[in-house]
Amino acid sequence: MQIFKKTPNIPFLKYKWIALAVTLVIVVAGLINILVGKGLKLGVDFGEGTLIRVMFKEPVSVSEVRKLLSEVGLGDSIIQEAGKESREFQIRTMEKRTTTQDQEIESHQILADRVIQSLQGEEDRQKLAQGLLDLNNIDRTSLTNLLRSVAPDEAENLANKIVNYRTENGIIASWDELSREPLNLPGEVTSLLQNRTFLGKMTVLSRETVGPQVGKDLRKKATQAIIWSLIGMLVYIALRFKGVEYGAAAIFTLAQDVLITMSIYSFTPREINLPIIAGLLTIVGFSINDTIVIFDRIRELQRTMRKEKLENIMNLSLNLNLSRTLITSGTVFLTVLSLYIFGGQVINDFAFLMLIGTIEGVYSTIFLSCPVVLFWNQYFKKKKLHK
Repeated sequence: MQIFKKTPNIPFLKYKWIALAVTLVIVVAGLINILVGKGLKLGVDFGEGTLIRVMFKEPVSVSEVRKLLSEVGLGDSIIQEAGKESREFQIRTMEKRTTTQDQEIESHQILADRVIQSLQGEEDRQKLAQGLLDLNNIDRTSLTNLLRSVAPDEAENLANKIVNYRTENGIIASWDELSREPLNLPGEVTSLLQNRTFLGKMTVLSRETVGPQVGKDLRKKATQAIIWSLIGMLVYIALRFKGVEYGAAAIFTLAQDVLITMSIYSFTPREINLPIIAGLLTIVGFSINDTIVIFDRIRELQRTMRKEKLENIMNLSLNLNLSRTLITSGTVFLTVLSLYIFGGQVINDFAFLMLIGTIEGVYSTIFLSCPVVLFWNQYFKKKKLHK
């Protein structure tokens, strides 16, 4: 499969200085923003805090959610609307109180309980005080124990059925849902639940707690993962192509892939979390794959075009592989674009990062990887370019 009927003749290396200048501008702007400006927003994975994802029965505004949190002294929490119907929200809050790691985690768990209680509302809290259980938040074990009084043999299966339904739908909005498909609960079970539980106006979809020590360890491990991946590729490529210049070019290309992607990402309000680190490593792997294909083609042409200048061989290699680069990258880009548009809030940050990285990977492979090898041969080996 080819995009071009004839091999194009684009002098890519002619624009190497422009490409390097553009790279330098973006990286410097990003580093200034990270070190002096707003910087990177650390997510709950790398910072200290509690991240809670909730869904309400009825639409509410961010200001209403903040007002409820303000009543318990958590009005400065970060609140993001996660759904399109103003019913689903992501809340991140933090509060330093203690010094030991166990105390920090316990403190954040208490903090999460305060957030949940404040969002439940006065009516739900009164029902809880009367001894009723919230069917939209009750855990699997408690629900199983409750159902044993009317269905001892089926209690566990029924509890799993209800919790799974709640997980898929987010919240049980009315009692009628219990008697309809897919739940279709027996009459005695429905009656028991109506007498012993109530349908709270809010349900907790997920809940994460990270203490500062855990966040520090994760930051360290994430940095190590990126550095070791680059070192491993440097060694592998240097051995495979029997020249350190190829390894150096690959590492330079991959390093600027990471720097440019993070620089652009730093200008957005998005947070850095573990999925973002996974995205960076994915970008590194994707970019090096195309770079190695180019280097392979250069090595092949050098055997048959011994008298040709290295710069000309590189331009020819890039043009011969241009269709493959565009088809491969275009396929990935369309896939990631679909995730970005239709994948939902949870995967949106990862998809956005991959969109940047896919474009950046093509740019670096074409305009930056070969110039580094060229410079190395010209200024470090001090040999003629055709050798």
